[in-house]
Amino acid sequence: MNRQTTIFQVKKNLQSGFTLIELLVVMVIIGLLAALVVPKFFGHVDKAMQQDAQAQIELLGQALDLYRLENHKYPNTEEGLKAISAYLKKEIPKDPWGNSYIYTSPGEHGDYDLISYGADKVEGGEENNKDIVSWK
Repeated sequence: MNRQTTIFQVKKNLQSGFTLIELLVVMVIIGLLAALVVPKFFGHVDKAMQQDAQAQIELLGQALDLYRLENHKYPNTEEGLKAISAYLKKEIPKDPWGNSYIYTSPGEHGDYDLISYGADKVEGGEENNKDIVSWK
């Protein structure tokens, strides 16, 4: 091996890394992609939580119907959802936001009303904060 070949190999080894500019360009591209993808992802998460709450309300409604078949009435507001725990495979679920479902019987919209106030945890709201109810 001659000296010129050795110098060429050393220069080649020194230039094998990324430059600071190349790294910054890659980081900017990743940041732009994240800015586009993350909001869409979280929009789907919110919608999935609302669908989960609606499915849980329907499941609780079926348990309430079974209770009514055996007891000839729905549990009153004071008895609450605890009265149907024997009709569920697991304990009474919280809504996807970690709150208890609101149960009233007799309800304003039927024999009973079952409500989750959604992400904002207060009555009313739109989009992510809309209430999930048993009568719709």
